[in-house]
Amino acid sequence: MVSLWENWRSGMRRGPKFDTVGGSTTYAVELTRRHSAISLTRQGADSGHLQINLSWRMRSSDFDGRRRSGGLLRNPLQAFKPEPVQGHTQGMVTVDLDLACMYELKDGSKGVVQPLGGLLGEINAPPYVKLSGDDRFGGSSGETIYVNLDHKDEIKRLLVFVYIYDGTPAFDRTHAVVSLIPSNGPRIEVGLDERAPEARSCAVVLIENDSKGHLVVRREVRYVYGFQSELDRLYGWGLQWGRGYKRKAGRA
Repeated sequence: MVSLWENWRSGMRRGPKFDTVGGSTTYAVELTRRHSAISLTRQGADSGHLQINLSWRMRSSDFDGRRRSGGLLRNPLQAFKPEPVQGHTQGMVTVDLDLACMYELKDGSKGVVQPLGGLLGEINAPPYVKLSGDDRFGGSSGETIYVNLDHKDEIKRLLVFVYIYDGTPAFDRTHAVVSLIPSNGPRIEVGLDERAPEARSCAVVLIENDSKGHLVVRREVRYVYGFQSELDRLYGWGLQWGRGYKRKAGRA
């Protein structure tokens, strides 16, 4: 008869259990502070095209949230009333999030793939990283970066980050999620919902080839108050940065 102690030890040998999202058909691994890294190599997910998607939407301001909470405390029956439909008012957070990636290849070449400056990258040639485009309105498809993992042996490290190009610096009010979708294996998700007042940028994940030749994704979620140059300084990339702008665009 197997003891509880033996069951516990066998469970520990199987390795850490990650938080999961969805059912069997939408299985996803959520990287958290407690379980912050996953090996794409061990998952059999280090080949083909890796999609890195940023999705986000605008959310009501904290002021509105406090007002609703106070109303519920005074009148609990208000919870059963439908929320009024509101337009785009001063009570809404307007923000333009951008997805970007700093890359360093094993031959020493470095750079960035981002909407600013039209630095969209290449998928079948160095840096093997390409940005699909720029979503300025928080659409359902968001922004996507593609990484050609068939050339993983040429990649040293990738820093995936998100910055607020324009609008209110409030990551916790945008419902932003960065999803890594390999050609095989589970989707990997990282939520950017921590309160970091006035932060303009966030290093989300670092993808590295480790000493064992494994491609590892590590959750970073480090908020900074500057932009790319500050992230560069934190991670020692050594790039030269200048001020960049976008051309104004209307909704399609």
